[in-house]
Amino acid sequence: MAEENLSRTLYKIELYLIKVIPMIIAGIYLTNTILSYFYIDLPILSYIGGMSLLPLLFLYLSSYVFKFCAYHRMFLHYIVANDALNYFDYWTDGVFLTGRSFLLLQLIIAGLSMYFVIYLKFKK
Repeated sequence: MAEENLSRTLYKIELYLIKVIPMIIAGIYLTNTILSYFYIDLPILSYIGGMSLLPLLFLYLSSYVFKFCAYHRMFLHYIVANDALNYFDYWTDGVFLTGRSFLLLQLIIAGLSMYFVIYLKFKK
């Protein structure tokens, strides 16, 4: 009985964390983007919120396994779009995007993502 309660508690904690972690990471991405435009580098943001492909794949897979709604997946979509833009800028060596246009493009992605998050949250 005690093991069953512990298992149920751990299940609820994991489910909550899988829902909240993409929101926290998206917030860290946005904060890091804005601060980097002003040449403020906080490595702790990269340590806490930095994502590679495998954890992102795990979060996507978990969102489908636990049947999350589109609202919770929007944060993952924002992270993917932001990472894709960052990889593009890295591999092109900043040729196509200057500092200001890069920030503007990232803020447009963030704004569109926030619009869809708010729309999906209050759609009901």
